[in-house]
Amino acid sequence: MMTPLCQHPRVRIVSRHDGIEFVECLECGEVFDAEEFRDMEIESAPASDAPHRPDDA
Repeated sequence: MMTPLCQHPRVRIVSRHDGIEFVECLECGEVFDAEEFRDMEIESAPASDAPHRPDDA
């Protein structure tokens, strides 16, 4: 039986390096480039929904 893929519903910024933000999924622990996260949100969001972006703080 396959485990369903995490949709990364909650993320936090864990690092910034050379202008690139890295975020961590609070559900599965995966760390990835914030731009990659934004791309995933855009691909999975219905056309009427605006993607939620991590805070820039």
